[in-house]
Amino acid sequence: MLETQVKFVVVAHHEREAQARALAYKLGPEAHVIIDSGNHGANWNHRRAIEWAASQPCRVVVLEDDAIPVVGFCDKLAEWLARFPDALCSFYLGTGRPPQYQLEIASKLIAADKARSDFITMPRLIHGVCYSVPPKHIPKVLDRWNYSKAADYAVGDAYGGPVIYPCYSLVDHADGQPVEPARDNQPRVERRRAWRLDG
Repeated sequence: MLETQVKFVVVAHHEREAQARALAYKLGPEAHVIIDSGNHGANWNHRRAIEWAASQPCRVVVLEDDAIPVVGFCDKLAEWLARFPDALCSFYLGTGRPPQYQLEIASKLIAADKARSDFITMPRLIHGVCYSVPPKHIPKVLDRWNYSKAADYAVGDAYGGPVIYPCYSLVDHADGQPVEPARDNQPRVERRRAWRLDG
């Protein structure tokens, strides 16, 4: 295990509390769970996770309750965070949603393969499944937070810079039925799984 100290926080809807606690148990004793018991929504709960991260002495990784870590997740994660200590990193790159980014993702993955690169960058955070904000940027993210945006956009847009995405995601997405209505009122019929999985 690398020396990079990492803590985890799992954000969960109250209907998925058991699932969230099972995920936290897998992640180890440093994992914290934040339950939205009052249907406040993902934006509100992700902000609570970032606020908790601000009080920690190390890097914090936020996971949603439907994240499915790959084998060796913690060690692989530590390597990426050591490589990119000052960047917002997302460890899930998904198909289906958001639809407007899928062609760009596909093109960038092809270009990365040709260049033998193991990551791509995107202009914003487009998934909230598993990500980590660098500690020094957390105050800015909280200060610039927009409560009207989807949680992933709220985090990434407040961060205001490119986001690192490993070509091979470190988590998959369980892709069950959403527990809160979509902000755009569109049904989620697309397959929402990782483009590629590490391992």
